[in-house]
Amino acid sequence: MERWNTTVTEFILVGFPTLYGYGPLLFACLLLVYILTIAGNAIILLVICRVSALHTPMYFFIAALSCLEICYTAVTIPKMLADLLEDKKMISFNGCLVQAYFLHALGAAECYILTVMAYDRYLAICKPLRYSSIMTTGLYVKLVATCFIGGFLSPVIETILISLLPFCGLNLIENVFCDFPPLISLACTDTRLYIMVEFLISSFIILLTSAFILFSYVRIIYIILKVKSKDGRQKAFSTCGAHLIVVTMFFSSIGFMYIRITKSYSVEYDRTVGLTFVVFTPLANPIIYGLRNQEIKKCIYKYLLTEHFLCLFHNVCSRIVVKI
Repeated sequence: MERWNTTVTEFILVGFPTLYGYGPLLFACLLLVYILTIAGNAIILLVICRVSALHTPMYFFIAALSCLEICYTAVTIPKMLADLLEDKKMISFNGCLVQAYFLHALGAAECYILTVMAYDRYLAICKPLRYSSIMTTGLYVKLVATCFIGGFLSPVIETILISLLPFCGLNLIENVFCDFPPLISLACTDTRLYIMVEFLISSFIILLTSAFILFSYVRIIYIILKVKSKDGRQKAFSTCGAHLIVVTMFFSSIGFMYIRITKSYSVEYDRTVGLTFVVFTPLANPIIYGLRNQEIKKCIYKYLLTEHFLCLFHNVCSRIVVKI
């Protein structure tokens, strides 16, 4: 659809046109992924809050990450599910801008959280004797609060600038969700300044946080290699393995998506990369942390699959008996 010489108030999310015939099947698959993502992150969040033994900085950061993933998927997936069942995949300009803002705000907050987690591992491995005195309860709560506040402030400039752009031509967004680059490309004015601002802000956040994480792990690996005990090295690497996997998945996908000045890739490439960090990474996080972290696995089994299940079963049986 094209709207020339008129103010565009709605956009069409093109998505994957070649897959339109599989709408119900894709809806079922995406709904299953969404349920698993919410359930997995909610279980990790619940277990960490419930078990006092997990009330440590590392697990507090994991809980914050799970909370972020729940919010992150809620911004994009429900609209994607609705579009799979609709012929006209419309979204208002304000709705599109709000979705893009929260996508970037939560994404920036996740960059900061992953960076803080790397700093926490650096202190635990490189400065173990000073760890408890440095990483106090007050500090890690402030760090997480700063990550969230910084995340929500990061895309403010981009959002304000894009809200002032005139849209009077094409209204087709070649993606499955709203994002700043596609919106900028649809404006009917010279957008070179806007592209540069978006590029600089995204690059600054991604490169700065990834550089800090890289520096932390260079120091961590250097210290670990100096450990003479094989078991000691293995234990040290195991505490960082899950975080490294999540960092690699998240930063590689957002890096390929946002660190480029011009559009040099196909729309199919952008859609695929976009799905990676809004759908698959949030699903992978609870799987990675749940399967690789022995403490979380034990607590999930003990408190959710045993104690809580039996309590629920007892309550259901009691209600049945009362009704009879």
